[in-house]
Amino acid sequence: MKALVFAVRSFPRELRSGEVLVLLSAVILAVGALTAVGFLTDRIGKAVARQANEVLAADLRLRSPDPIPESWRSEAADYGLRTAEIVSFPSVVFADDANALSTVLAVTEGYPLRGTLRVSDQLFSEAYDTDGIPAPGEVWADNALLARVGADVGSFLSVGELDLLVSAVVAYRPDQSIGFASLAPTLLINAADLPASGLIGEGSRVRYALLVAGEETAVGAYNDAIRDQLPDSLRLQSQEESSERAFAAADRAQRFLSLTAVISLLLSAVAIAMSARRFAQRRMDTVALMKSLGATQGFVISVALIQLLLLGVIGVAGGSLAGFGAEGLLSWILADLIAGDLPDPGLTPVVLASGSAIVLLVGFALPSLIQLRNTPPLRVLRHDVMPPAPSRLFVAGLSLAAVAALLYRSVGDASMLLILLGGIVVISSLLYLVGRGLVWLMGRYRSGVGVAWRYGLANVARRGRASAVQVVAFGLGITVLLLLTLVRTDLLEGWQRTLAEDAPNHFMINIQRGEVESVARIFEARGLAAPDFAPLVRARMTSINGESVGALSYPTEDARWFVNREQNLSWAARLSDSNEIVSGEWWPDDYAGLPLVSIEEEVAFETGLGLGDVLRFEVAGQEIDAEIASIRKINWDSFKPNFFLVFSPGALDEFPASFIASARIETRAKPALVELVRQHPTISVVDLDSILTQVRSIIEKASLAVQAVFLFTLAAGVAVLFAAVQSTIDERRFESAMLRALGARKRVVFSGVMAEFAALGLAAGVLASAGASILAAIIASRLFDLPYSFSPLLWVAGVTAGLVVVCASGYFAARSAVNSAPVDVLRGAAA
Repeated sequence: MKALVFAVRSFPRELRSGEVLVLLSAVILAVGALTAVGFLTDRIGKAVARQANEVLAADLRLRSPDPIPESWRSEAADYGLRTAEIVSFPSVVFADDANALSTVLAVTEGYPLRGTLRVSDQLFSEAYDTDGIPAPGEVWADNALLARVGADVGSFLSVGELDLLVSAVVAYRPDQSIGFASLAPTLLINAADLPASGLIGEGSRVRYALLVAGEETAVGAYNDAIRDQLPDSLRLQSQEESSERAFAAADRAQRFLSLTAVISLLLSAVAIAMSARRFAQRRMDTVALMKSLGATQGFVISVALIQLLLLGVIGVAGGSLAGFGAEGLLSWILADLIAGDLPDPGLTPVVLASGSAIVLLVGFALPSLIQLRNTPPLRVLRHDVMPPAPSRLFVAGLSLAAVAALLYRSVGDASMLLILLGGIVVISSLLYLVGRGLVWLMGRYRSGVGVAWRYGLANVARRGRASAVQVVAFGLGITVLLLLTLVRTDLLEGWQRTLAEDAPNHFMINIQRGEVESVARIFEARGLAAPDFAPLVRARMTSINGESVGALSYPTEDARWFVNREQNLSWAARLSDSNEIVSGEWWPDDYAGLPLVSIEEEVAFETGLGLGDVLRFEVAGQEIDAEIASIRKINWDSFKPNFFLVFSPGALDEFPASFIASARIETRAKPALVELVRQHPTISVVDLDSILTQVRSIIEKASLAVQAVFLFTLAAGVAVLFAAVQSTIDERRFESAMLRALGARKRVVFSGVMAEFAALGLAAGVLASAGASILAAIIASRLFDLPYSFSPLLWVAGVTAGLVVVCASGYFAARSAVNSAPVDVLRGAAA
């Protein structure tokens, strides 16, 4: 109780001291940055996830061959969720004497629950958003369907027993498929017209879907409530199953945000560690006086811990308010740039930031406070008497454990945590070794330079371990600043380059052998380059190295599914530019030997297949063996035809095959598609523009979020530099006073201090450039699967930043130290 009363009473006085203000500022900045990053990451993450759900047109999608029970709709309403229904089936549509097979979608009001329908007023023209569905008596038809039957907006289509007016052309549905199963073009009608159409009867091929959307927690609760009630015939689709490309983009966006949050946390930890060290050193005299007056070790440490807890409470309150206010401002700014409202923030960032403050203080300040407990009373008379330092291994272990626990709780990504923590530890170790080497060099070779430089370099050598610690702090700060400026830009640009502006935006499916030349001529007649045609053969794998695929065991269920499913095989003489060989060799252009096959990298890993394995396939009742000759890495973001299995030329020539192709077709050239569909009605044309737009939108949204979060991590980096400078400010103030009292001019003293910071900054800048380059390359390849090229600009910026940023930080600190009146400084030291 005495310790509590003393700690509370003396706390206001402690707050007025400079070192406590530095530590409190570091805590407030850390919590503010974490809170703002957490809020923004949480809200942008939810917005990105919501956009990824657009490919389902909902948050959950229940598909069944049987009508959806009314109880499931009622239960969804009980959870406050919105619902819509889709009934889909194939049907022949007539326009006068012309007809074509279509996929009819009868939808209810509210469809789609996520995403937006896009329609146009004529074939292959500019599309616009709409928030409704066809009115009763009207129909919206796909471009390809209208082109096949020679109809347009204003025409009538016969759908079953109904004649429906075409009031718009469907350009895009959020849940449209680009797979090989949905080849028939779409016809969208109002569900109210379905009974009168007479299209659904006994034995009809009908699929029913219930779309569900709402708050994330409510959707999760509803999902859990009905999951055990679902029959085997029903398939429940959630975000992860919605769209491989869209979800991959959303996942990569979350990683970018998490990366920025992790770096912010690391910087905050370093800033607090530097500030806590000075905080403990400045309290040694007070503790020595208390112990000389009879205070026990328990009393001393209790007072320090209580005051540390009070600092944490103030830091949490101030930092949370600052972070929440900054996040609100950023969300308001981003709301004009991001379509739709951002979801409401959750409480998780507040809880995490509050816990982080306490853990950071305990993990980084407690070791320094433990040292106070052993401060000898003799220090009251002799200021050079220091308490024994705690075990460095103990300090490092406690600090790393605190950071690791926080980081894992923050992102839950073990690979990212391992890469960043491992990189920071290695870079810190190298920086410390460089710092010690710099101390040794300055001690031996500082002669032969001017007075100011000799004084500055002597300071580096004399401070020894403190100089090395400053090199570590400066180097880490610069490393992260480089990573978050130049490297951050490179990573984002590299991500955006994965979707090139000239990426194909149309797929053509079900092209027969005899139609290939005709399709090429249609393109060439319009001044367009003929697309590259990729053959497609349907087959089933029957054995691996002579053993039946059904009798083998597999590492995962995905592997079992792959080897047992019907395969899409292709063949090619040359390697596609969206593929890269990672193992084995591609066959020569004129290869004419036994069948060889190239397998995709991830499939090879999951199934355990490797070079030399022999696969047997059944194709149209015949069997063919092929040896695995190479393993490929595929850039699926290229939107070009790609296959898990590609055979050598001639291997599949005798089997029935169709062809697929992709092409970039601008709006002005889209009349070619009308001619293509009318001349070849069995060819399906799939418009990928909207899907490309969706993925680009996710990338842009994540980029905006990372740019905004960068401001907070930048502030945390500046705090590290400031804390590093402040860690020796008392020594510099005393040294400056002594030199000026002995007759040194203020300019010489100031120049000497700047020379010291220049030496430290140069060493930190060089190693920071190397560290940022290596860390960025690892992050790009391991975390984001993106290409990264080392840039000379990074080294120029790193060395320049080391000199300019560190010297600028030192300038403000040295200016106050050098300008302090020598008599005041010396009197304070004597006291």
